[in-house]
Amino acid sequence: MPRFNIRHVTRYRYEQPVRDSANQIILFPLKDTYQEVTRQDLKITGEPPVELYEDYYGNTIGSFTYAETHREMVIDSHIEVTVTAKPLPADDNPAVMQWRHLDDIRHSFPYIDFIKTERFNALGELQSIPEITEAGGLSPLAVSLTLNEFIFNNFTYNSGVTDVESTLDEVWSLKAGVCQDFAHVLLVTLHTMGIPARYVSGYICPNKNGMRGEGATHAWVEAYIPFYGWLGLDPTNNCIVNDLHVRLATGRSFSDVSPVKGTYRGTSSHVLEVGVTISYEDGSITGETAASLPELPLTTSTRINGNSYRHHLEMMQQQQQQ
Repeated sequence: MPRFNIRHVTRYRYEQPVRDSANQIILFPLKDTYQEVTRQDLKITGEPPVELYEDYYGNTIGSFTYAETHREMVIDSHIEVTVTAKPLPADDNPAVMQWRHLDDIRHSFPYIDFIKTERFNALGELQSIPEITEAGGLSPLAVSLTLNEFIFNNFTYNSGVTDVESTLDEVWSLKAGVCQDFAHVLLVTLHTMGIPARYVSGYICPNKNGMRGEGATHAWVEAYIPFYGWLGLDPTNNCIVNDLHVRLATGRSFSDVSPVKGTYRGTSSHVLEVGVTISYEDGSITGETAASLPELPLTTSTRINGNSYRHHLEMMQQQQQQ
């Protein structure tokens, strides 16, 4: 039952004073039997009141407005969370019964929102891969694990070759990307097979094997397994998600769970910096920014210019999950 301390900092620095900064934040970990949040500290420039509400997918959303003139906006989230290992599915029901169950619920809430396949021109190519054509007789769990492994084996983890505007077809053509891309590809493959699946944002905490994306924001998928429930699958690391992943939010895609997004009045030119550090209960720290604590752990920096639409895209790109 590991306990982690996670600090996630977002900072905007503006070339000229701005005002009326209105933001939506999704920085509140999910709470259930397997994930307990024992501490949540949130510090925001100007200390504006944060209104909390639950969205359609059950995520906790915060919204705030800072009306005063300012040249810097810092959103500093510090959480302490304990994660408990979840029992794995037994997969002891006949496969035909499980597929029939999936067919029965495909038009029911909440599964209907997690079964629709987005536009994907390479769908025919996807459906012809052996992992799908040879899946007859396998259970939904076995198919899900096979597709998870397929993406891990056939896609190269390479930061910088994609961005938030990259389409599924571009990622499929490149056969490369980061965890956000791998999660989106796994979603479409699972949907193609008739398995409800949803996008998960969060953090991947360090282990002795050194998984890809550890110590940073991360993304993976949860597939619905009949008579079990939602099972986390991490195609970036070819593993079943358990007590080394901290869940922030779930949705149809990254656009539903972007950690920070908002608008403001003022110059379009500014610098956006984002950083994450994760430490164990014993105080040991992981991540490139460990040495910078207690200073702000800002690992990446992007200068943003242009209109507000372009600003929104580049802001999301900066927060692309690794």
